[in-house]
Amino acid sequence: MTTVSEASEKKPARGLAEGGAYQKLLAFASLIMLLIGFSIASPNFMQTSNMIAILQATSVNGVLAIAATLVIITGGIDLSVGTLMTFCAVIAGVVLTYLGMPLLLGVIAAIGAGALCGLISGTFVAKMKIPPFIATLGMMLILKGLSLVISGTRPIYFNDTPGFDLISRGSLIGEVFPALPIPNGVLILFIMAGVAAYILGRTVLGRYAFALGSNEEAVRLSGVNTDMWKMRIYALAGGICGIGGILIASRLNSAQPALGLGYELEAIAAVVIGGTSLSGGRGTILGTLIGALIMAVLTNGLRVLSVAQEWQTVVTGVIIILAVYADMVRRGKTG
Repeated sequence: MTTVSEASEKKPARGLAEGGAYQKLLAFASLIMLLIGFSIASPNFMQTSNMIAILQATSVNGVLAIAATLVIITGGIDLSVGTLMTFCAVIAGVVLTYLGMPLLLGVIAAIGAGALCGLISGTFVAKMKIPPFIATLGMMLILKGLSLVISGTRPIYFNDTPGFDLISRGSLIGEVFPALPIPNGVLILFIMAGVAAYILGRTVLGRYAFALGSNEEAVRLSGVNTDMWKMRIYALAGGICGIGGILIASRLNSAQPALGLGYELEAIAAVVIGGTSLSGGRGTILGTLIGALIMAVLTNGLRVLSVAQEWQTVVTGVIIILAVYADMVRRGKTG
């Protein structure tokens, strides 16, 4: 009988050692080529203000991509990360603006709401055996509706919450090093990436995440409560989406209840571009971070070149298809 250590080490270790390094190198090379190409095409692209704008955009999509990575490594998928982000932003608005509670409580409420919604999605998948695609699609629609209902279909502004906008737009690094006005949102992204990488690489939760994606049945037969671990992973991913909700609300200084749809596509694209396999069992946070940067650079570069929004969407769709095809090629499933 295959043991849990075998299930969690054989395939993930091989994937990280063989395919992961090559994919990260390829993704990084693509990022460099995009930067060079857009710099040649437009002299405005490499301006400091534009680079900061790219990093700021990456902070939100990158956090969502980290959440999506955790779920995809288990062999699942989460289509609700975008609307969950919006729902958490609305919850923060209710707590801080409507109820007038302290800033810290608003942040905790948003993260807690995200974790709870993630736990519910995990329960649908683990206990009710609903396919992750369907379970999270349903959750996506539920959260979209709840965001509109709770907010009354109107934006919730944080003008009466001092310091809320500084969570994303302030710059602690810039105060110490004025030449590096890196927004706090970017700092939070890198902190989250470090924490998630540690969880995946150094904790039992990370080991079981890879094991579930590699061979869930073998893990279950070895006596592990796979349902419990899967629910924990979905809850963790939901909590991370809550942080994404705080970041985008802080960036806009408002909770926009109609926002969120489409973010899941860019998050999943970033995950796959970074080398995480859609079949589960393989992936890295560093690769996801590079993938998120690629998506942000591409979107920003097309905007700088005045490419129409509809064509930007077309390009995003093409990238998702190519990224999934590349994943299939790596797994030898193209023919």
